[in-house]
Amino acid sequence: MSLIVQKFGGSSVADAESIKRVAKRIVATRTAGHEVVVAVSAMGDTTDELIDLAHEVTPIPDAREMDMLLTTGERISMALLAMAIKSLGHEARSYTGSQAGMITDAQHGSARIVDVTPTRVREALDDGAIAIVAGFQGFNRDSRDITTLGRGGSDTTAVALAAALNADVCEIYTDVDGVFTADPRVVPLARKIDRVSAEEMLELAASGAKVLHIRAVEFARRHGVALHVRSSFTPAEGTWVRNPIEGETMEEPIITGVAGDLSEAKITVVGVPDTPGKAADIFTMVAKTGANIDMIVQNVSAATTGRTDISFTLPKSDGSTVLTALRSEQESVGFLSLQYDDQIGKLSVVGGGMRTNAGVSAQLFTALKDAGINIEMISTSEIRISVVTRADILNEAVRTVHAAFGLDGDTEAAVYAGTGR
Repeated sequence: MSLIVQKFGGSSVADAESIKRVAKRIVATRTAGHEVVVAVSAMGDTTDELIDLAHEVTPIPDAREMDMLLTTGERISMALLAMAIKSLGHEARSYTGSQAGMITDAQHGSARIVDVTPTRVREALDDGAIAIVAGFQGFNRDSRDITTLGRGGSDTTAVALAAALNADVCEIYTDVDGVFTADPRVVPLARKIDRVSAEEMLELAASGAKVLHIRAVEFARRHGVALHVRSSFTPAEGTWVRNPIEGETMEEPIITGVAGDLSEAKITVVGVPDTPGKAADIFTMVAKTGANIDMIVQNVSAATTGRTDISFTLPKSDGSTVLTALRSEQESVGFLSLQYDDQIGKLSVVGGGMRTNAGVSAQLFTALKDAGINIEMISTSEIRISVVTRADILNEAVRTVHAAFGLDGDTEAAVYAGTGR
């Protein structure tokens, strides 16, 4: 008997009929002879609606109470799903993150898992029951508070459970048929990828691909969890994400996919004295805010002034905090001014085959040039090239680059549900 962890996102459990359909799918897996653990997200856009509600009450919601509020969404869906499974004649038990042993640090809103002790989940399986676990949430032992794992955290819950229970596979069910060469909502001719390495999936997730949460992919890679991304609306085979098996010799594609990201902003620190230690001072201040820096560009120092400009990208949600921190130290660092731009878009091409194939950069930049798309920043890794352009032309840029690399399919991809919100 194999153990399968299944994760169902908000669009898969958006309403009562969807929950009943998911329940039938879970029961079919159990009937086939597998032990089943399910991690579930809040229904539809519930989390977004709760966030909106909190901001109607107060412009700056308390972080602890925000976690208490947001975790109610998963508790609703887990209980309803357990009821639906029981109505089909199978035993099911629902558990909150804390009941399932998801132990985290004390960081409200973006807690990290430090331990998983799924004792009650294992007991449920031993009793022949299906275990339903609320995703996205955990518990801190020191503060004894409920915590949340950040947006997309239900993926991480599922992978952490799979690792702790030594599951055979972790199935991530979504509203598309798997991982595509681009977001099928943006590029209708995007093609489904049958298999992608964990390394490539990490780069795609970090570059804006929303099908998998980056922390879930990293957790799976670190603990050797096989991921199967598939649609909850069809029985079709999805996309397998895993580390290469020893002895495999299959050649990687040059470009696996193209991703677009509209969640970042750019800050330019203007007129920084071009002397040793100034960049360190700036990014030490940024680090203290907890913001994650993505791309960094420093201009050549102007000979007449001895000053330079430093630009970097970061999540829009961190923009105001970082600006405040930098302004507070403007005099001590000695820069002239700050510029903030939240109308940027990041385009990335990812592929393991880039390591051994020349000309990818030239092909990318030529495609953008021919489409009249200007590049503002460039960043690279061994298997990724990212560029920053204007937000209002990002989708056009993604479609242009996708076609230029020959990734377009013959038919339009199916998107079964979800608002993309």
